Amino acid sequence: MEHQTKDDLQPYEKVSHLSKKEMAFNNFIGGLAWALGATLGLSIIVTLLTLIAKNINLVPVIGEFVSEVIKFILSTNPSLHQ
Repeated sequence: MEHQTKDDLQPYEKVSHLSKKEMAFNNFIGGLAWALGATLGLSIIVTLLTLIAKNINLVPVIGEFVSEVIKFILSTNPSLHQ
């Protein structure tokens, strides 16, 4: 059996030969990329849902619901009044 050099390794085999510092850096960059993608994706979805809700007039219904919840909370907790 011949001894393999680093150039003979498959990409998945090269990963196991990374130093801990290189592996930590790669994982950090991967985590940043994932977080950025998740944040951008969520902001796009929330923006689209907000535009849809605005166009079908759900905002006044949601606003009234929130207003009623706030009134209920303030009426049951007088210490919250300023």
